[in-house]
Amino acid sequence: MQVSENGGYCGVIEDCHIVKMPDGKSVFKVYYVSIVGRDNPMRYEWAHNPLSKEAYEEALKAAGHEGIGFVTAFPHISKVFRYMPKAEIIMTVKAFETQTGKSINLDRGEGFMEFACLAEAVIANDEFRAWGEADTVEQYLEARCDCFGKELPIRVKNKLKTYWEK
Repeated sequence: MQVSENGGYCGVIEDCHIVKMPDGKSVFKVYYVSIVGRDNPMRYEWAHNPLSKEAYEEALKAAGHEGIGFVTAFPHISKVFRYMPKAEIIMTVKAFETQTGKSINLDRGEGFMEFACLAEAVIANDEFRAWGEADTVEQYLEARCDCFGKELPIRVKNKLKTYWEK
């Protein structure tokens, strides 16, 4: 296995909005997340990005996503996580470019698919727990991830590389 060193990562969950889709049934919690401290803040931080949250939500509505779930919206990539209609104990995910809406393939090679970065994993954990504990969809929609404003850093960015190359 060949391991590459990665750039730094510090995710911050900034906000969450409920977006009701035009079909009248589908609803997604949209979590706005930034990756702070990287070069090119316009690409990774909402505060420096020209796309407004209102414009993003209108584009999301127009995209026609169906179901119940949540969205992790970074300025450069968004992922729609939803509870699978045929087996609601399973969460499915698809990705798109935040700025254009163009679909992104989550295949990362060797038969593996990208699931989530740390901020997304924290959100997914809290959301899946809320789904499991809720008696109704409405009760689920009231719950939120509790990490707003907290920095979620990967402290050491090369531990896998260091370990693998020993």
